[in-house]
Amino acid sequence: MSTQVILPRIMQVGEGASLKIPDVLESLGCKRPLIITDKVMVELGYASSIQDVLSNNSMTADVFDDTVPEPTVASIQAGVNKVREGDYDSIIALGGGSPIDSAKAIAILGKHGGTMQEYKFPRVVNESGLPIIAVPTTAGTGSEVTKFTIITDETSDEKMLCVGVGFMPVAALVDYSLTLSLPPRITADTGIDALTHAIEAYVSKKANPYSDSQALSAIKLLGPNIRQAYRDGSDKQAREAMMLGSTLAGVAFCNASVALVHGMSRPIGAAFHVPHGLSNAMLLPAVTAFSIPEAPERYADCARAMGVAEATDSNDAANKKLLEELHALNDELKVPSPEQFGIDRDTFLNMAPTMAEQALASGSPNNNPRVPSSEQIVEIYRQLL
Repeated sequence: MSTQVILPRIMQVGEGASLKIPDVLESLGCKRPLIITDKVMVELGYASSIQDVLSNNSMTADVFDDTVPEPTVASIQAGVNKVREGDYDSIIALGGGSPIDSAKAIAILGKHGGTMQEYKFPRVVNESGLPIIAVPTTAGTGSEVTKFTIITDETSDEKMLCVGVGFMPVAALVDYSLTLSLPPRITADTGIDALTHAIEAYVSKKANPYSDSQALSAIKLLGPNIRQAYRDGSDKQAREAMMLGSTLAGVAFCNASVALVHGMSRPIGAAFHVPHGLSNAMLLPAVTAFSIPEAPERYADCARAMGVAEATDSNDAANKKLLEELHALNDELKVPSPEQFGIDRDTFLNMAPTMAEQALASGSPNNNPRVPSSEQIVEIYRQLL
C-alpha cells in the first residue's frame, strides 16, 4: 500500500534561513509580497528585518499585522480585504502558528473569494491560493509544513478544520535564531504541542513508514531538549533541536494524522480560549494513559525515543516511565489544570458533553489507537480537574 507524501516545494533549514527570502521569491517569480504577521513580530523588529533584507535586493513588502491568537473569521477577513486592495503576488507568513494559519486562509480567500465556512472539512481544498513563504518563529505548530489551517467561527465558537494541498506553503524557511527571544511560557506550550504532534502521528491508525521515520526523529530531538529550552532560552543547541523537531513533527502528522489529544483540545480552546499548545499539554498524560492498552509497543517506542526508557525495558516498563515523564514534564513546565487556568469547574463539567461531541465530530479521535465513546471522552475531561 502506497502513501502520498505532501511537503513544501522549498525548505531552507538552519540559522539564517530567513535571510534567503529574496532568493526564494526570485525562484518563484514573485516580486510583490505581503508580510502577514502579528504585532509582537513587528515590535521585536522581525518584520522590519525582512523588509530590510528585501530592500537590499530591490524588493519591497507591505505588512499586515492584525492577525490574532486563535484566528477568527473576522480577523481573516481583514487580511483578505488587504490582499484584495493590494497588488500582491505572494505572502510571507511570519510568526507562530496563528499568523501562519491566518496567512493560509487569507491566501485562499484572497484569490478565490467565498467565506471561510465554505472551505472547512469535509471539503478538501486543492486549488492553489497565493504562494506562501512560511517563516516560523516558534518551535511548536509545524504549520509551515502542513496542509491544515484552523479558523474559529466566532458566531458558533466552532474551531473549523480546513484541509487540502491548497493550504500547504510553497516554501518553509526554518530559522531557529528567530526563537531565541521566546518567553518560557510560549516555549513550553509550543514545545509540548510539537511533542504531541510527533507522538500522535506515530501512534495514529494512519501512521506509515514515512511518517514513522519523521515522528521518531522529532521525538528524539524534542524529548531531551524541551526542558533546557524552557530553562535557558539562549541555548542555541536546544533551540535548534526544538525547531527542527517541531518541523519534523509537522511533516509527520501532516502525512499521517493527529488523534485524540487534538480532537479533545480544539473544543477546550474554542469554549475557554485556552492556547492550543497549552490545552494539548493538559490532555497529553490522561489521553496517553487511556490509549496505551491498544498500542503498547508504539508508546514504548516513544518512551525510548524520548530517552526516558532503555532499549532493554519491557513495553510495560517503558510505558510506565513515559507516563511518569509526561506528568513530570507538565509539572516542571508549570502546565496548569483547567481550574488553575481560570476556568470555572462547574462550567467546564457542564460543557464536557458538548465538547465530547465536538471532538468526535472532528474525526481526529477515530485515528486514535483506542477509539473512545462520548462518555469516555467526558471522563477524560473530568480527569483534568
